[in-house]
Amino acid sequence: MIGHKLKVARSASGLSLRGLADAMDGIVSAQAIGKYERNEDMPSSRVLIALAAALHVTEDYLLSEDELALEGVEFRKKAGTSSREEAALEARAIHMLERYLAIEDLLQMRSIDWEQPRSAPHPVADVRDAEDAARSVREDWGLGNDPIPQLAELLEERGIKILSLDLDDIDGLAAKVRRKDRNAARVIVIKQSTWSERKRFNLAHELGHMVLAPSPGVDEEKAAHRFAGAFLMPADVLRAEVGVNRSSISLGELVALKKRFGVSIQAIAYRCKDIGIINQSAFGRLFKIFSERGWRTAPYEEPGRMKPELEEPKRFERLCYRALAEGVIGEARAAELLGITVRELDARLDQIAA
Repeated sequence: MIGHKLKVARSASGLSLRGLADAMDGIVSAQAIGKYERNEDMPSSRVLIALAAALHVTEDYLLSEDELALEGVEFRKKAGTSSREEAALEARAIHMLERYLAIEDLLQMRSIDWEQPRSAPHPVADVRDAEDAARSVREDWGLGNDPIPQLAELLEERGIKILSLDLDDIDGLAAKVRRKDRNAARVIVIKQSTWSERKRFNLAHELGHMVLAPSPGVDEEKAAHRFAGAFLMPADVLRAEVGVNRSSISLGELVALKKRFGVSIQAIAYRCKDIGIINQSAFGRLFKIFSERGWRTAPYEEPGRMKPELEEPKRFERLCYRALAEGVIGEARAAELLGITVRELDARLDQIAA
């Protein structure tokens, strides 16, 4: 039955039942499509072809039995975001995840499964315990103490699917991905247009949620924030750069640290306060300057701002090109996975070759 796949594909396309019926030139009614989604009826071959064309998927996709579902979904969103917007984002995420997992399966990649750090989940009785958790995850993954140049790439190699989407009122989501006959995968959706410093911190924050086990009464968001700061800026490294105890830190120094760690100036100030390099008074003075210069409000024009594309996930696209080059899939399948036409795929390949 095609109900689940059809509903996911329609929601991912942002179409209502009536909108899909209109996109099919009225071959069937919205009511008929609703019956297909509820598995109360099956479309004819002609209707199936029209459904696939209108939704930019293949008939095989609609007929396939593999089903993914998101569990424990946590949205980063503005107040007032509608349930319809949330449902549409979940559908888009599932739609992309199906393709991502399919190409990893075809290439027999180990990253199809989430490589949970050996020491996780980490008990957190106090927010400060997140420091030890971040240190343990770095040790488990053999990262040492050096700054992480491409965080999205690292997480994808460890089995966390990073999806970057064009979003409006929702900044992203994180969830488990329930799969048939396999362990749950992990996914993080980020907002494509967000500045890279924020993307990096959001990714580290969501990793914190995945590996921390806060005790009752512990603020999970604060613990994940503390984990993110410690994961991106290990305390020993930051102290070696800045010193153990400072009465003030100049903006020029903060900009230099930003280039080294790939985080915002504000995140560095928070981190210095958290590990006692500066006191609350010095922290307050810095944030007064940040506010006066407009760095705390959109578009967050801090000096030395990183470009959004620097933390854009590219691994899925590379895997599609690899599968095509190795003869695992043909051009039509590669184009389908990438969500483009064969002509556009040929143009991309010509550009890469050049």
